[in-house]
Amino acid sequence: MPQSHPVASRDKRTWPEGLTIRARSLADAAAIADLHNLPGYRWGTMRLPYHSVEEIRRGIEQQSVDARYLVAVFDGVVVGDIGLSPAKGRRAHVATLGMGVHDDFTRRGIGRALLGEAIEIADDWLNLRRLELTVHADNSAAIALYESFGFTVEGRMANYAFRGGTYVEALAMARLRS
Repeated sequence: MPQSHPVASRDKRTWPEGLTIRARSLADAAAIADLHNLPGYRWGTMRLPYHSVEEIRRGIEQQSVDARYLVAVFDGVVVGDIGLSPAKGRRAHVATLGMGVHDDFTRRGIGRALLGEAIEIADDWLNLRRLELTVHADNSAAIALYESFGFTVEGRMANYAFRGGTYVEALAMARLRS
């Protein structure tokens, strides 16, 4: 697998030892399916249970050429992923983010490294002014991470998603770059 040099190289010194971040590839489909099927990962996202390798492979094959999808690899294991999906037309200055980290690798700086890379691409390569994301209101660790990168809550959405037999609230968050 080709190695990539971090675009946010000034932040690499804070990455966990052994962590690599690179573009996802078709060869990652099985590892990404395993990641997406973890209960903790799924709890914090909109993903449904039982993602198949074929489903992930199709998603990789059909991804927009404008989007950037990265994986975090720790000692050879895919332990996180992030997607940066730019909008078009009159919202060409905007992108949506979605990410998650392996259940056994949370609170180790992997989410911070992934988010740092995506923001660096958005700011310094795509000249995006607005990054948007949605997060479950009870995901305090993710909210704290996003706030540390300058994201603010722009709204609350009641009964946003059905998870674990109940409706959950979500927050709309955004980061504006002047």
